[in-house]
Amino acid sequence: MLNLVLVHPQIPANTGNVIRMCANSGTRLHLVEPLGFRFESALLRRARLDYHEFAEVQIHESWSACRSSLRPHRMFGFSAEGDQRHDQIEFSESDVVVFGCERSGFGPELRDEFRSEGRLLRLPMMPGSRSLNLANAAAIVVYEAWRQQGFHGEAGPRQGERTGSEGPADQVTQSEFPNSLAEGLGDPPCDV
Repeated sequence: MLNLVLVHPQIPANTGNVIRMCANSGTRLHLVEPLGFRFESALLRRARLDYHEFAEVQIHESWSACRSSLRPHRMFGFSAEGDQRHDQIEFSESDVVVFGCERSGFGPELRDEFRSEGRLLRLPMMPGSRSLNLANAAAIVVYEAWRQQGFHGEAGPRQGERTGSEGPADQVTQSEFPNSLAEGLGDPPCDV
C-alpha cells in the first residue's frame, strides 16, 4: 500500500480532499503535526464527507517520528525545485510520497535530505508557474503510482454507473455554480 505524507498541512479542505482520494485509491495517509487546523474541524469534515471511515490516517507528532515509522520504505519528496519528474520513477506499492504544507512547502533541510538521496521529485508545469494545489498534486502522484501497479485492487465499474458508452457526459456550465465557486476562490501556493 502506497503511503502519502503531508508535512504540516494548513488548509482543512485540502486535507479533506486528500482523505477522500486516499480512501478511493487505497493509500495510507500520514499527517505530520503541527496541523493548521483541528482534525475534527467542520471544514475538514465537509471536505472528507464520510470517507474518513474508509481511509487509514495516522497523525505523527513530528517529521522524525513519521520518518522512523516508515523506514525502511523508499521516500520521495515533492517540490517545485525537484530534480526529476514524477513519471521518471518506477514506484513500488510500499513507497512513501511526501508533500510540504500549502503555504511554504517543506523547509530547505527536508528538501536537501531528499535531494541528497536523489529522491526530490517535481510535477511538470508550464514556465512561470509557481505551484499546484496540494490535493491536486498529491492525487496526480498517487494515481501515477497506482497506475504503475496496474491499479491493483481497483473495484471496476459499479452497478448502474456510466461506462462511457452512453454518450457524452452531462456538461455543467459556470452559470450553474454559485458565484463564490465560479470566481475561483484559490488556495495559497503550495511548494510541490
